[in-house]
Amino acid sequence: MALDHASRRTFAIISHPDAGKTTLTEKLLLAGGAIRLAGAVRTRGDQRRARSDWMKIEQDRGISVTSSVMTFDYDGHTCNLLDTPGHEDFSEDTYRTLTAVDSAIMVIDAAKGIESQTRKLFEVCRLRDIPIITFVNKVDREGRDGFELLDEIQEMLALDVSPMIWPIGMGSDFYGCYDLRDGSFSRASRRGGHFDETLKVPSPEKLGEMADVPDHIVTASSEAIELAQAGYAPFDQASFLEGHLTPVIFGSALNEFSVQPLLDLIIGHAPSPRPSPAEPREVKPDEDKVTGFIFKVQANMDKNHRDRVAFMRVCSGHFKRGMKLKQVRTSKDILVHSPIFFLAQDREIAEDAQAGDVIGIPNHGTVRVGDTFTEGEALRFTGLPAFAPEALRRVRLGDMTRVKQMRAALEDLAEEGLIQVFQPEVGSQWIVGVVGVLQLDVLASRAKQEYGVTLEFEASPYEMARWVTSEDAAALATFRERNRLAMATDRDGSYVFLAKGSWELDYAAKTYEDIRFLRTKELQ
Repeated sequence: MALDHASRRTFAIISHPDAGKTTLTEKLLLAGGAIRLAGAVRTRGDQRRARSDWMKIEQDRGISVTSSVMTFDYDGHTCNLLDTPGHEDFSEDTYRTLTAVDSAIMVIDAAKGIESQTRKLFEVCRLRDIPIITFVNKVDREGRDGFELLDEIQEMLALDVSPMIWPIGMGSDFYGCYDLRDGSFSRASRRGGHFDETLKVPSPEKLGEMADVPDHIVTASSEAIELAQAGYAPFDQASFLEGHLTPVIFGSALNEFSVQPLLDLIIGHAPSPRPSPAEPREVKPDEDKVTGFIFKVQANMDKNHRDRVAFMRVCSGHFKRGMKLKQVRTSKDILVHSPIFFLAQDREIAEDAQAGDVIGIPNHGTVRVGDTFTEGEALRFTGLPAFAPEALRRVRLGDMTRVKQMRAALEDLAEEGLIQVFQPEVGSQWIVGVVGVLQLDVLASRAKQEYGVTLEFEASPYEMARWVTSEDAAALATFRERNRLAMATDRDGSYVFLAKGSWELDYAAKTYEDIRFLRTKELQ
């Protein structure tokens, strides 16, 4: 692997479901030489599965429901690609993953433009000033006008756009992609096939005689390219790194148009590791001492070993296998003797890592999301929140002899951030909280597959959950005593108020002015 942090590129891919994010992930891995055969996301049966989707439910449904990490070397650089769930029901996992990246690729469907989840994820990136590269996908299918899409990005996201690669035709009239920077033209030797040929074209007007593009397509494309170059901002590196400008590439992930230029753009222009926010001070990537934080925990990635892996973003220093790191939350030292790099479910031992890298730390439940690791300094990385769930359900176990397995499933999957688990102070039935009901399907599927437990869910009398705190310990004790039937604790032992609706929550907030009712909680 490359030797210093400046050669690292750590980036995420974000999009609305079905925009082609997982397919693009596969093709970037293929272009980078990390895999030899990309798996079609929609294949079934014994055909090859998408490489980044390793859970059974992901393979069955053709969606990503958990973030995965893929590390590979390309052109003298080490790339850490973080594939995130597109479905909004898993936005909390995505949000935490975005705390671990330095840039992002935003995938937009050429027919649909900017969709709701794309916009939400973009806003998360904006909060952290993460530079964005835009990939307009599926131009080999019928789609919207390129200028309409560029203007939508400008207006809806308040971003300057700088088109770099333009489609020559679209849908049934698609002939390839023209690079506005150097005049190269990418095409398929067989119409409708994969990209397999690049021609050097002195000007768009020459596409007809040099690349067999029909005259009416050449005329329309030449005019569009001239307007695209004159009507939008030229690429500016400083503006891009500040998050004010996005380079835009039109292409097709499925047929591999513009994938290689996208990877080259990441290597050439995306930022190397940036400073990380922490208390009591910011951490810079070129510091000598190793620091890092856990943004994700995943149980049972390898069902043969019933393992548990914590994903750590290295923020500074040169990590070496066998190092002893301080877990700041517990003040205990942990010997990291078997750190791993990932290619989705595949893994290899990481002998060393630099700032920007993501390594896996196998553990037995001692490491959790939000943990900070250092070589001794009492730091805490900030900005990893838990969000109040939007749906609450009681858990019912069919076979009461498997209570121990149910507890393990709920606690493990809550540690991952897939769900939140609340233990009522009165009563024995566990309550799970989720952002969206698809998480319940994943919980049931994984509990069955990984723990041999059949879980069922029933309606809860509660609609809302809020963490409660107070600077006045006596006031908090009084509130808990008067609301015992509505009180619970989360996996950290923090107090949670369960409300039957917004009216009850508002009434409690007005009645108990010394109590704070929180929608988010900082993980630490």
